[in-house]
Amino acid sequence: MGNKENARPRLIVGPSWIGDMVMTQSLLVALKKNHPESPLDVLSPGWSLPVIRRMPQVRRALEMPLGHGEFRWRDRYRLGKQLRKERYLQAYVLPRSFKAALVPFHANIPVRTGYLGELRFGLLNDIRKADRAALRTTAERFVALAVAADREPVTPLQPPALTVDYGNQERLIAELELDPYGKIVALLPGAEYGPAKCWPLDYYRRLAGELISQDIAVWVLGSQKDHAAGEVIAGGLGAVRNLCGRTELEDAIDLLSLSSAAVSNDSGLMHVAAAVGIPLVAIFGSSSPYHTPPLSEKAQTIYLDLECSPCFARECPLGHLNCLKKIGPNQVLGALQTALAGTNP
Repeated sequence: MGNKENARPRLIVGPSWIGDMVMTQSLLVALKKNHPESPLDVLSPGWSLPVIRRMPQVRRALEMPLGHGEFRWRDRYRLGKQLRKERYLQAYVLPRSFKAALVPFHANIPVRTGYLGELRFGLLNDIRKADRAALRTTAERFVALAVAADREPVTPLQPPALTVDYGNQERLIAELELDPYGKIVALLPGAEYGPAKCWPLDYYRRLAGELISQDIAVWVLGSQKDHAAGEVIAGGLGAVRNLCGRTELEDAIDLLSLSSAAVSNDSGLMHVAAAVGIPLVAIFGSSSPYHTPPLSEKAQTIYLDLECSPCFARECPLGHLNCLKKIGPNQVLGALQTALAGTNP
């Protein structure tokens, strides 16, 4: 393939979940290493665009104007037709659904790469087999698409690294009246997938109380959906700031970068915290750190690996949630103190 041809842009059809979108950056790094002259565009749902815009490897973040799970073939056809003018050389389709492969197909992109998923013969013409023994994590399976099927995957995997907007950071400090000095721990109690991923709020509250007794500031971050959870954690603890619902996703990136460390469920913000490079204690319950670990050397995971785990259910099918309830606040505090020991006061 000639240099001019190889310089044509490439399209990545991104996943729907924020955490998976963060992990996609490892693929983007590998693609830029292999094809430095080829611009990369990412097509994804609107809610993940703030994350994509913090990835320097991306030329353009394109919004998929459809909700999660919506098929709407005609709209996908129109979008694909609109993208034909971009003359993409190759598409990488990360979701495994049939509908995710429709836009690259209708965009007439000559090489359409992805895993078979929902029997996508024809829609994809560079179909890969997901060897879960060799490619254990989601990020490894993403990165494996960066090379031809007959080549060894790129190793070692480059962890995500989101950029920080320091101007926005200063704005947030002023508007939210935050003190950015001293040690700050961010608590991330939400998980979009469901309660089987959520460490008990009472445990978060007890952890927050212990931290403020040690003169460590506590910020609770999350979406508007997490506001009530933040109130439970902050209630009666005057030094705890409940910022859930007061910030957008791009703001959370910048506030996390100010934090000395974070404690999180397995969630999108867990991956964001890892990608801004702060120490992190990640608590896993119904999911598995062997599949979607935070990609950072500064991250610690706490996972009991019970006989019933991982079930990957939204709610505990046994009704006891022991995978999370048996992880006590003192265990998390110990891990957090280890993380904080290596940070500046």
